[in-house]
Amino acid sequence: MNNLLHRLEIPVSTNDNNEILRKPLPSNLKIKALFAVIIAIGVVVWGINSRSKDQAGLVHLAQEQATPMVKVIQPSLTTEASDLVLPGTLQAYYSASVYARVNGYLKNWSVDIGTPVKAGQVLAVIETPELDQQLKQSEANLETALANERLTEITSNRWKNLLASDSVSRQEADEKNGDNEAKKALVMAARADVDRLRALASFKKITAPFDGLITSRKTDIGALINAGHDAGHELFTVADTRKLRLYVNVPQNYAHKITAGMKADLDVPSFPGSSFVATLSANSGAVNEDSGTILMELAVDNKEGDLMPGGYGNVHFKLPVDRSLVHIPASALVFRKEGLSIATLTADNHVAFRKIQVSHDQGAVVEIANGLSATDRLIDNPPDSLENGDMVRIGGGNK
Repeated sequence: MNNLLHRLEIPVSTNDNNEILRKPLPSNLKIKALFAVIIAIGVVVWGINSRSKDQAGLVHLAQEQATPMVKVIQPSLTTEASDLVLPGTLQAYYSASVYARVNGYLKNWSVDIGTPVKAGQVLAVIETPELDQQLKQSEANLETALANERLTEITSNRWKNLLASDSVSRQEADEKNGDNEAKKALVMAARADVDRLRALASFKKITAPFDGLITSRKTDIGALINAGHDAGHELFTVADTRKLRLYVNVPQNYAHKITAGMKADLDVPSFPGSSFVATLSANSGAVNEDSGTILMELAVDNKEGDLMPGGYGNVHFKLPVDRSLVHIPASALVFRKEGLSIATLTADNHVAFRKIQVSHDQGAVVEIANGLSATDRLIDNPPDSLENGDMVRIGGGNK
């Protein structure tokens, strides 16, 4: 500092001997110069420090910008019974297609679709000219057999009396008795044929198999009738609609939650805002290989006749609460080569991918069966570039 002040001395005028005289600066000027030097040094130091801080800030900002920012969410526990909604199909509790048992022509019908009928009620009558002739011929054959049987019986008894007086041989008496037994057998055969044809003739009247409703009629007066299922279509369809069967295909992962006697609500398009109670009565006990579902049957009371067989509706099952299940938004799911996964965060905000199993897909929300707990932190909508162990920043007010 002394050297600097010495250098700040200002020369004055010379004397006659050309000697250069130096005169020291006043003390106040020295102080001002000192302050100026200190300020200059401070400015330089401040500039260096400021530039260093800016450089460090830029480095930190670059590192921060290189670290992806994510939104963190937490799973929610299942606290309420979930509502499983599945489509169902209604069918009559009893339904029978009525076919003809005899050939002929339809003489008349007495009921049409929508008509309630009682068991044994006549639905239609068939004209059977061929069957009538066969029955007459069979009855005539029976009369002939009976006449022959009576004649052989008389002959057999007569030969038995002659045998007692040794007028005929035993061989001849046995032959007459055997002929009588053969004629009795022919009578039995003829009578059986008559009974068969009479039984067929009784099918000329088409009757209802049980109490129900006529749901279809596929014949008319004068129509040619062919007997049997393979020979033609059914004449009528009778359905008992006082009670209906409701069939539902339940996914395999819900089958253990739906048990016999369980109640369900049914809503149908024809009665908006109303519901009907259905009770689970049976299930197929096997998984359909094509659909991965189990067919289940529910009984629906239909005494009022509001529901119709063949209809459809939505079946609402109230499943019991499973507190081991958690819910997460579907946006948190990641499809990786290891399978369906989620991106969780460690305590120091590093990414850890975890494989999970979805129990139920509800659209925007999925139900996780295992691999996740309510205390875990997971990344919502994770970027595709994330890998295991990556450091992330938490944004959106999450911690």
